[in-house]
Amino acid sequence: MTRRAQQTQAAATSFLALFSIVGLALYGLPLYYDFMVQEFGWSRTQVTSGNALSKLVIGPLFGFLAGWIIDRFGPRRIMLVGILLAGGALIGLGGMSALWMFYAFYLVNAIGYVCGGPLPNQVLLSQWFKDGRGKAMGFAYLGIGVGGALVPWLSYWMVQWWGWRGALRGLGVLIIVLAWPMAYFAKEAPPEAAASGRPGGTVPLRWVFRKPAFYLLIIGSMCSIAAVGGANQHLKLFMSLDAGYSQADAARIISLVLAFSIAGRLLMGWLADRMPKKQVMLIIYLLVAAAIPLLFFASSGAAMGLFAAIFGIGLGGEYLIIPLMAAELFGVRVL
Repeated sequence: MTRRAQQTQAAATSFLALFSIVGLALYGLPLYYDFMVQEFGWSRTQVTSGNALSKLVIGPLFGFLAGWIIDRFGPRRIMLVGILLAGGALIGLGGMSALWMFYAFYLVNAIGYVCGGPLPNQVLLSQWFKDGRGKAMGFAYLGIGVGGALVPWLSYWMVQWWGWRGALRGLGVLIIVLAWPMAYFAKEAPPEAAASGRPGGTVPLRWVFRKPAFYLLIIGSMCSIAAVGGANQHLKLFMSLDAGYSQADAARIISLVLAFSIAGRLLMGWLADRMPKKQVMLIIYLLVAAAIPLLFFASSGAAMGLFAAIFGIGLGGEYLIIPLMAAELFGVRVL
């Protein structure tokens, strides 16, 4: 297999992994919160805390561990495990009957996200691509937008056919069927490609901790991802239980947000190859900040359409720009 073909395979693998683990699972799960609130009588705090608590627990415990495993053994093996965990968690959530089960399967889903989501895919693409890395990331991250745009309608139809429990199980199976075979056949980058991300070979991690830019990147990432994550986690609940939107209308708005995120990923990936990445990051953050106040006018269809456009474009570039900034500042070997 030629290097060009291997690069194409790596990009396709990342596209399907992100389509499944982020597009279908991360953006799909909040679509079921209102069903859980109505069936179990749980509060909104309880159902939205599943994502928050799982990230708070899994991030510190598994984040650096996953990074260490990827640095030592490559991203492919950990991706295989992550895909199985993410899909299995949704299957388990479809059969839960108690709050502790909800949190337990959300923890499993979070481990799947860390092991099979953006982190290993960022490393995989950074190893295979040097020139045009922004375009490669942009293409792979289109998987998030496509999956996120499809999952509201996919969930809406499956709920009509099988109920919300059957729909969750169906999403879990779909994640494994789509993403696992591609990750299994993906190739690890050759040693010379993996080492090309930073001059001079391996740099101790303490070198990164001494850089003020590392802490600025942490703070900016924390605030911006809190903004987009908080909006996404509450959007279906807000529209269906507060603003009075029907299931179909809520699916339409959420799908529109993720459809605009596709344009945002393409645009921000293109810009990141042509202008300073810091400026691209500032543009993305300003778009997100400008969009969220429009939710105060959720009763207006025009306001929600404008929100979907602005927020979607900002959302599209959000996760894309952070690894590009990190790779530029510190190199891909410590990504």
